[in-house]
Amino acid sequence: MYHPMKKYLFLTILCAVLLAPLNAFADGMQRERTRMVRDQLQARGISHRATLEAMRTVPRHLYVPGAQRRFAYDDRPLAIGYGQTISQPFIVGYMTELVNPRDNHKVLEIGTGSGYQAAVLGEIVDQVYTIEIIRELGTQARQRLESQYDNVHVKIADGYYGWEEHAPFDAIVVTAAAEHIPPPLIDQLKEGGKMIIPVGSPFQTQQLMLVEKKEDGELTTRGLMPVRFVPFERGE
Repeated sequence: MYHPMKKYLFLTILCAVLLAPLNAFADGMQRERTRMVRDQLQARGISHRATLEAMRTVPRHLYVPGAQRRFAYDDRPLAIGYGQTISQPFIVGYMTELVNPRDNHKVLEIGTGSGYQAAVLGEIVDQVYTIEIIRELGTQARQRLESQYDNVHVKIADGYYGWEEHAPFDAIVVTAAAEHIPPPLIDQLKEGGKMIIPVGSPFQTQQLMLVEKKEDGELTTRGLMPVRFVPFERGE
């Protein structure tokens, strides 16, 4: 005799069996994020609590191409297409910590790429404005980010000029190497704000620079470490 409860029980068990691999995958990625934060960030001195929590939360593997996902939590940059990369986790954490993001901050990012750095910032601050010059990457990042964050805004444009209508910014994060610090970005940095930017020649070792604008508008710059970033691309 047909018994609806037996059918319900069967379907419940079947769903559990089918979903088990997905749940195991999700749990595995959470463990990978926890391990990444512990071994690659905290072990190297990154201690900014909000940064650590954001990087435990954001699913980095969803911000890299499918063929690269098994490497998403490795200690290295990864190619994301169009000659661009997603920075190694340590560099993302280091740059985020250095601008000291707070929950009431408005932050500008230049070089959206896959959107991972913007997602990390979006977990911490009030508003993120991010600019990508490569249309294909910008479109993909916009779809990915705006489906998950209502405080992250993507613009496809030349990042050299910043995003003037939303300035001034409490912090600016530049994820491509510029031969000099763009004056429009200096102008759009709030007094008391910080900018992190790699400066140097394309395809050579650059210097990661911390720029601070004092309350009186005076600028200070400090070289932090040698880095290798993709070039800061400009519009025609």
